[in-house]
Amino acid sequence: MRYQPKQSPVSRQIASLVRRFPALVRLPYLIYQRARPRYTLGAAAVILNESGAVLLVEHVYHPRFAWGLPGGWVDFDEDPAVGIVRELHEELTLSARVSRVLHVAKTARSHIDIAYLCVAESSVGKLSHELLAYRWAAESDLPLLKPFHARAIELARQDLRSAG
Repeated sequence: MRYQPKQSPVSRQIASLVRRFPALVRLPYLIYQRARPRYTLGAAAVILNESGAVLLVEHVYHPRFAWGLPGGWVDFDEDPAVGIVRELHEELTLSARVSRVLHVAKTARSHIDIAYLCVAESSVGKLSHELLAYRWAAESDLPLLKPFHARAIELARQDLRSAG
């Protein structure tokens, strides 16, 4: 037996009308959607090698934290997991696959970052104009990093320790 709470007759009439003419909700939905907050989205990759060192890159356009995880902006209507794979290829000529999400945080006023645990499927190739250098950093050799990057690396290393 299906539970049906009492609905007002007006709600039933509106539902019936909307089901017959779905386009009626399109304009109110678009107005509502425009009034909602907008965020930019970034994606970063945590890639660990066999010895547990993490891949770090030296960014041209990051004055406060030059060294950090590889990554970048997610394009409009792009799946963030696809975006990080694209960024790795564009910036490092590196083929990789996404393993899982490690960390998500609001890192600026209207910006959200997602850190993915990734697995390299090739070695680093030619660097883009956005990067100066790359290196594999051991846990004891990490430079000063953005808190988001440091936390993502910490979570990846916790995974590695619990798996091994």
